[in-house]
Amino acid sequence: MSNSDILLKFANLLKASIAEKNLVKLSLGNYQGNDKELKNLYVKLVKIKRADMLSFNYRYKTRDIFKNLLLEEGTGLIINLLSNDFKIATLFTVDKEIIIEHDKKGLIKLRERELNVKLEPKLAHDKEKKRLIKPTANNYLHSLKITDAEGNVFKNAQDKYKQINQYIEILSSLIKELPDGTIKNVVDMGSGKGYLTFALYDYLHQQLNLNAKVTGVEFREDLVKLCNDIAKQSNFEQLNFVEGTIEDYKVKEINLLIALHACDTATDDAIFKGISVGAELIVVAPCCHKQIRREIEKHKVKNEVSFLTKYGIFLERQAEMVTDGVRALILEYYGYKTKVFEFISDANTPKNVLVVGVKRTESSKNKDQSEERAKILQKIKDTKAYFGIDYHHLERLLGLN
Repeated sequence: MSNSDILLKFANLLKASIAEKNLVKLSLGNYQGNDKELKNLYVKLVKIKRADMLSFNYRYKTRDIFKNLLLEEGTGLIINLLSNDFKIATLFTVDKEIIIEHDKKGLIKLRERELNVKLEPKLAHDKEKKRLIKPTANNYLHSLKITDAEGNVFKNAQDKYKQINQYIEILSSLIKELPDGTIKNVVDMGSGKGYLTFALYDYLHQQLNLNAKVTGVEFREDLVKLCNDIAKQSNFEQLNFVEGTIEDYKVKEINLLIALHACDTATDDAIFKGISVGAELIVVAPCCHKQIRREIEKHKVKNEVSFLTKYGIFLERQAEMVTDGVRALILEYYGYKTKVFEFISDANTPKNVLVVGVKRTESSKNKDQSEERAKILQKIKDTKAYFGIDYHHLERLLGLN
């Protein structure tokens, strides 16, 4: 049988197990795709609002992402992923184990075996996963209109509550990479209404038992007053909000710097502050990459991707990738180990890329730092020339150009 015939046979077995309500679970492994953070994918049949759907659990290094798809769309996606990205999958029905696998020669093989014990499919959707930030006994969540007075999450705040926990889960894993006792001063640049600021303070103090000072920087006076009032009501004595811009904020020590959705060059201002004071951990979610886009549009350099960037939507995406790619290179130049990944589903926000810099310890640094830094500077220079960029705001702040 050809690979396409085997994939078709597996697709029919999968569809039959769904139709007969015999599907217990499906696991996909040995991922060979482009997303370096993705490890495995788990699929099961669930019933949501009386409709059968396939629940996809994308398992990443630092987080899980869940998506629910209609049956036809979900089965199509599974076969497509097995054709291209995942090299092995195991389908468990109530009485069978069906394995499809790519061998080293690129041939696909299918094998089945009867199970000794019958399995039981569960159509009920997963219960709410255990969250680091509890909805009960947290007055700030009520004050921020996430929960009612009894700690029940409002229906219209479910997504916000999940996002808060996703942020904290990611930050939790990043904080664990740092030596014990590192986190003493935390600054949230552009803290807005303070959802994450409050949750992070809660996590650091109540769960990690850290005596950390947390500051939210926000230029809107009404939000600063609101957040300081809530902090006082919550007895968060080391949480404070100050009025001002990221650019103008003065500080001598930061261990953890956060800037989520700081617009355009405000993200550069935040990274600059973090690098300048030697922050051990810098976490930014960039937004509105206008400065680099204007540079690209202004010079209109012809290169191998010009056929794409004549379309505005592709030019916008290219500007985002180039901007954040250069930011990551600059962080590496200053001794940071970098990570760039999606941190929440794009169904919640299109601005969902997180750029992370973890300060390298002296023992983990390369012996010949000068040579490595010279290579990085050349890479930045070449990148700017390729895309027609005269300057990058973060470079200018740091005096690199």
